[in-house]
Amino acid sequence: MWRIIVGILFCAALAALPVRAADWPPADRATIEALIVPPYALGEPMEEPGVYHLLNSGGAEIGYAFETGPLAPLPGFSGKPIDMLVLLQLDGTIIDVRLMTQNEPVFVSGLGEAPFREFLEQYPGLSITQPLVVGVPYGGGGSGSDLTYLDGVTKATASVRIAHESILAAALQVARDKMGGMAGGTPARPDMTVEESLTWQDLVDEGIARRLTVTNAEVDAAFAGTIWADDDPEAQADPEGLFLDLWLVDIGAPSVQKAVFEPATVEELARLRAVSPDDEPLLLLDAGRHGLVSEDFVRNTAPDRLSADQGGFPVALRDADMFPGFLPGVPEHETAMILRADRRLGFDPITDWTLKVQAVREHGMFQPEIGDTHFTLDYVAPARFYVVPEVVKPRPAWLEAIVNRQTDLAILSVFLVGLLVAVGPGMHWLAARRHYTTIRLSILAVVVGFIGYWGQGQLSIVTVLAVLRATVGDGSFAVLLYDPFSLLVWAVAILGFVLWGRGLFCGWLCPFGAMQEFAHHLGRLLRLPQIEAGPRLDAWLKRFKYLALALLIAVAFLIPDRAEKAAEIEPFKTAITVGFQREWFYAAYALGWLVLGTIFFKGFCRYVCPLGAFMAIGGLLRGRKWIERRAECGAPCQLCRVKCQYGAIKKTGEIQYDECFQCLDCVTIFDDPKKCVPLIVETRRARREAA
Repeated sequence: MWRIIVGILFCAALAALPVRAADWPPADRATIEALIVPPYALGEPMEEPGVYHLLNSGGAEIGYAFETGPLAPLPGFSGKPIDMLVLLQLDGTIIDVRLMTQNEPVFVSGLGEAPFREFLEQYPGLSITQPLVVGVPYGGGGSGSDLTYLDGVTKATASVRIAHESILAAALQVARDKMGGMAGGTPARPDMTVEESLTWQDLVDEGIARRLTVTNAEVDAAFAGTIWADDDPEAQADPEGLFLDLWLVDIGAPSVQKAVFEPATVEELARLRAVSPDDEPLLLLDAGRHGLVSEDFVRNTAPDRLSADQGGFPVALRDADMFPGFLPGVPEHETAMILRADRRLGFDPITDWTLKVQAVREHGMFQPEIGDTHFTLDYVAPARFYVVPEVVKPRPAWLEAIVNRQTDLAILSVFLVGLLVAVGPGMHWLAARRHYTTIRLSILAVVVGFIGYWGQGQLSIVTVLAVLRATVGDGSFAVLLYDPFSLLVWAVAILGFVLWGRGLFCGWLCPFGAMQEFAHHLGRLLRLPQIEAGPRLDAWLKRFKYLALALLIAVAFLIPDRAEKAAEIEPFKTAITVGFQREWFYAAYALGWLVLGTIFFKGFCRYVCPLGAFMAIGGLLRGRKWIERRAECGAPCQLCRVKCQYGAIKKTGEIQYDECFQCLDCVTIFDDPKKCVPLIVETRRARREAA
């Protein structure tokens, strides 16, 4: 039946012809004009949709006003772009950012728009020439770093990162087209067919390897006359010593790589190029005291003591996390780093650019004052090693999201692998443990605490609806990449479809489901009466979740503006995402299910959950019957069926896998010679025969 329902709704969705994100229409002039306050005024429109001249009170042009939606329609979780109005001065300084429209679920009916608007209030006064990063510095970051960090919004990291990417993408497009700050052509790429035999000395002679030296005396001179002038005793003790002895080499060209590195490192760079073809690798060597980065630097992140610019705009640098091996002849050094510059953001290796090395001093012991100065090195790669391609396909900016949560993802990966082993090959061993219930509840506690509240990995039907809309063109699958934590949980849940059906997610990985199970055990501990639905009522109630799923799909395609409200049938956002911090009726609804769970076992999971219905449908991919049965199961033995609180075992003893939550209670009974009735009967028969 469910196949017919979903098929009909899918056809209806195709007929609805939703608007694509790329066709995002600009707002009318009156709407934009209402958001601009004196002393600024909206000028005449420009050729690009949603872009206007920005005037001061005297009528002179001071910049541009533009919408992010038409220029950079990056789809959010709703499948639609976050549309903002940006006021940008001619020098690249952001005057203001105003929210126009958004449909992000967490801001529509979860946290509300107030935290989102507070996030946007951080942009005025910043410049698109600054390296801007959403999130806190890794490990506290190096004090005084050149990176500018924007505070994200807890529980909405992916949404604000999409907004940030939209602002930067739209602003850089305006800057390239109107402000003449960046090279407008396609960045050059290494020509892999060019082969030359070079040595390190050849690189030095041709200017491919460039050196910057700064003595301690020169650093002292840079801080002279400031409060930091005497804060480096080591520099004063050895004025002629080298504070910085830097070599910079663009190693994108294979011939240059072979002149510097051992073959193993050249092969590693080839693998990096295959994985990240838009990255230009840069080698930095330092034999001085500087060290290139601070002590707080975390590998595979943006270097906190190095920055670069090209044409007045920042170049995004990131550590490649490599440990290179060098050929003889390469200068001795204390620190070696391979950085990556992203060509998708306009970096062109054969156009002049400047590396900036930051020197930092601290004055005072308690809450020291930070002072810094910069030393620069100009660089350009030789054009003969490069080719300018006609077309460069941009790639979604997903890497930053992964790096920001690399520790969480590592912990989650270990947990998920352990869980897969425990409920897979170790299933019988686990179910046979004397304290199995305690072990299971401990795992569920981790799911609630780490996956739910800490990681914000509660899966939702909202994601399913966004994917379905993207399937017919109303949105993009790329939105999933902005939340790699949840994506990893999704990947394991889908793997569970094939191995076990719905049970892996619904029984082991759903934070709200785990909370309901804790509520049940609390009710048992308090000796509250337990209510059970009769077999006929139970069978009817189990169909409701499929009806809920079908109705949600219909609303998502036919009345998309109501989809987020309709998805509130799930209490997940209230209970997990915002921790009950929202309107009383939402909190009462979520708490009501948990209170009911103390006397009625997991009622929401079994009968109402539309995500559970989707998981049950996905479970049809299951390729095996993984719960063993005996000939006596169901006739005459009914013990497992009676004990199954999910009603997932038929009178015949057959497992109903679309209702199985993989609790392993029946496996415990099946393997226990003191509980399994057929095993008990067999043991007694064997004793009589032996007697």
